[in-house]
Amino acid sequence: MKYCIKCAMPDTRPGSIFNNEGVCQACLNFDKRKSVNWEHRKCELDKICDKYRRPDGYYDCIIPVSGGKDSHRLLYEIKTKRKMNPLLVTVGDPFTKTESGLHNYRNLGDTFGCDHILFDLSIDLFRKVTRIAFEETGEPLRFVEVAIYTVPFKLAVKFGIPLVVFGENSAYEYGTTHMESRSANVTFMNLFKTVAIDFWLQKGISKNELNAVLPPSEKELQNVKPEVIFMSYFIPWSSTINIEIARNCGFKDLAHEWKREGCIEDFEQIDSVAYMVHLWLKYPKFGFQRTSDIASRRVREGNLSLDEAKRLIRDNDYKLDRKALDDFINTLGYTHKEFWDIVEHFWNRDIFEKVGDKWLLKKHFHEQLMPNRAF
Repeated sequence: MKYCIKCAMPDTRPGSIFNNEGVCQACLNFDKRKSVNWEHRKCELDKICDKYRRPDGYYDCIIPVSGGKDSHRLLYEIKTKRKMNPLLVTVGDPFTKTESGLHNYRNLGDTFGCDHILFDLSIDLFRKVTRIAFEETGEPLRFVEVAIYTVPFKLAVKFGIPLVVFGENSAYEYGTTHMESRSANVTFMNLFKTVAIDFWLQKGISKNELNAVLPPSEKELQNVKPEVIFMSYFIPWSSTINIEIARNCGFKDLAHEWKREGCIEDFEQIDSVAYMVHLWLKYPKFGFQRTSDIASRRVREGNLSLDEAKRLIRDNDYKLDRKALDDFINTLGYTHKEFWDIVEHFWNRDIFEKVGDKWLLKKHFHEQLMPNRAF
């Protein structure tokens, strides 16, 4: 395991690309922003909105939202600045919601005046697919995170809505590709093709339960094939700018509600309590989790020094929040022992070693960045 010399992101991140100098692709992509004509790209976005804006008042785009800071930024750009009439779509989960999360979800309608669809998977299906994905892959929200992309697209097809607007292109922003495109349609349709339907069928999930992630039919796509775009192509995507805009629009963070272990901020992924477990499970598999994600982004944006990022990673990245864990196991029906017995299989023996009953990063890895922390 090696760390990017500019931002401290490890090369164990799935799909990571590093150059010969030890710089990750996310940093290289971020540096390309200096040569982008952002005013020209904003004009491109204006033209797309002009193309699809409907004089009859019917929905002209779908915006997938959670209620978070990025959702607020999207609505500010699309509804407030460009006067579109979006239909909002949220793919929900049965985990406990924070007070701030509930406020922010409702605030989208109060502040921006948009109709909003909440798409909840059946709780029975959610528990089944989440338990299967956790036990088999250590990625419990695998099904839900696909549905977050597929459901809004399928609803756009069903409702005849010609445009779908997502936030960031995570593959480009976080360094698993060097390719950037104005249109996300090819990438998006490939998502349907790569959804492992057979995996779920083999695990006993029936096909009629998989509707959320099945692709639209060719006949449906002949009637309307929505254009899909990522906002991060048209404006420089920034957590710090997004949170400033969101707060001005009524967004609330977790500062006075919950101090999360393993987190270095209070405004990212704050909606569902147990969601942090999904993010933490990268740690036993890849040696990093949410603190590394956030710290590396702050370094790229110039809001955090590399040394400070390393300190924050050392002090926080190994931690799993106890409140999040309790909500995860209570929702899915595990005991604490059952949870840790499952996690035991996912510790990466290439980068961790077991000393007594504790897993530690191997010495030559923690010497690069981390102290000899035990979980």
